[in-house]
Amino acid sequence: MNHLALIAKTQSLIAAGDIVGAESALVELADTEGDAALMVVLDQLPPKDILAVIREYDDSKESVINLMVTPAQFARAVVIEKQYKDLTRTHLRGMVNSIIFREDADPVEFLNAMGDLDGGSEALADYFSEKWSRVEAFARTGTFDTVEDDGEMLTETALLASAYVKPRIEQDEVADHDWMELAWLLRHECPDLFIEMLIVLRAKARAHDLGLEEEETEEDDGKVETGDTDRGKATPAARESDEESAI
Repeated sequence: MNHLALIAKTQSLIAAGDIVGAESALVELADTEGDAALMVVLDQLPPKDILAVIREYDDSKESVINLMVTPAQFARAVVIEKQYKDLTRTHLRGMVNSIIFREDADPVEFLNAMGDLDGGSEALADYFSEKWSRVEAFARTGTFDTVEDDGEMLTETALLASAYVKPRIEQDEVADHDWMELAWLLRHECPDLFIEMLIVLRAKARAHDLGLEEEETEEDDGKVETGDTDRGKATPAARESDEESAI
């Protein structure tokens, strides 16, 4: 099959809203020419077209596209998911969980790929939007228990100081292939990205409390400036003081 023709056909189907047809064309390519041929095509598809396919996750069937997409391809797609303005975040969470936690994947590779792109921490904040208080509790105490939640939040300085503390709970205790495990991985495997995400999440929560909707402000694209906490810039100073820390 001519790959350029398939790419054109796939893009045409996506533009027409036939996501099932587009995915079927890609699956047919994998079936007839192998996974390597599919990877070649995926590498040439624009992120918006890959996103259109992978965000339609259906847990009742396995998607070869979700199984084959690389961390870099996934990251480029997920950072533009907000353009769909899905306030429920249902598609975002399903897509992230199905790909990051697929059987052969290293979730940290996907998280690092997201963290390396502008908008990655924002996409993660959107993913956790309904779990803000639980994530705050996790940042403060190392557990997801909010029973004693007094509404206090760690300052950014305190977040940086606690970035490299030892886990209070082990990953296998929250291995749900869902938001708890993702939060655990962020805090303990990608602490700088966890801090960036939480700062963005706090800003989004404040905006929500003030009734400020991202869709209503044309000049504000909903992004939050996190330059002061860019990974590798703000946290190294805290590393030495925290190497002896333990919870």
